[in-house]
Amino acid sequence: MRPSSPALAAKASASYSVRLIDEMPAQLDSAQEVLAGLRGERKAIAPKYFYDEQGSRLFDQITRLPEYYLTRTEIGILRRHLGEVAEIVAQASDRPEQGSLLLECGSGSGEKARILIECLSPSAFVGIDISRDYLVTSTEELLVDFPHLDVYAVCADYSKTWRLPESVSSMSPKLAFFPGSSLGNFEPGEAIRFLATVRDAVGARGHLLIGIDPPKERHLLEAAYNDDQGITAKFNLNLLSHLNRTLDADFSLDDFSHEAVYNERLQRIEMYLVSRRQHVVRVADTPIVFAEGERVHTENSYKYSYDAFLKLAWRAGFARAYHWSDSADLFSVFLLRV
Repeated sequence: MRPSSPALAAKASASYSVRLIDEMPAQLDSAQEVLAGLRGERKAIAPKYFYDEQGSRLFDQITRLPEYYLTRTEIGILRRHLGEVAEIVAQASDRPEQGSLLLECGSGSGEKARILIECLSPSAFVGIDISRDYLVTSTEELLVDFPHLDVYAVCADYSKTWRLPESVSSMSPKLAFFPGSSLGNFEPGEAIRFLATVRDAVGARGHLLIGIDPPKERHLLEAAYNDDQGITAKFNLNLLSHLNRTLDADFSLDDFSHEAVYNERLQRIEMYLVSRRQHVVRVADTPIVFAEGERVHTENSYKYSYDAFLKLAWRAGFARAYHWSDSADLFSVFLLRV
């Protein structure tokens, strides 16, 4: 659903505006977090640092790669079953006159949110993402497509504590959307805490629609994170460019290579940046020594079976679940109710 002309797009943009709420922590907090990870016995950088504007665009390219089955499979499931989702969510509302809310964590390009908005017709949309510039651009484009929708852009680290804008807190029903199997980037304990935060945000009778990637054959999983075009490698290495710009670091991307492997015992993809030589990098005016072959852990992507995921959901305070999958069981979509 796009405006029929540039003039119409300009008119829509002029009549309405995205409400921006910036809750990102200070740069000093980021520097301390990154340095703590690089000083550890096993170096690590949190995956949220992938998502500057360039990283967000690279991830959008990843979702369209032939090896990356997750996005197209999830979209297929959503298109087939969103009618059922709409009926279930509507039946749970006790205050429909106050308008409905769609909340997306890790809003990204908003491609999947558009599918939900077209089917569910919410009164307001809240997109939460760590990449401020990319979030603003994508929510502004969303507002052009749906000019009568109240759109909020919350720039925040959704892996931490966050809150809904007060102006939409009384809306009912509330549906949170967390697509793409992004829950797999959390350690299991952190995943439970995140789900509990979402539970609190949507409140009693609220719902969470979430994508989950189940375990499968190693060759399928590793191919999805080691694409032939090298886009995932660029995405991984762009993390260093992000730190160079925001923390005054001096990483050379040529000194690192991308690696992604499946840990079958822990049922997770592990992604690393591997030092090609011994060298020293300065991060926030602090020297960090890298040995040749030393790995920096940049991401986990846990794969959850049906039962394993529901155990997390129950522990986080969700009490009922609906489940849909594709014919090959490559991907799962769950609708959880508080």
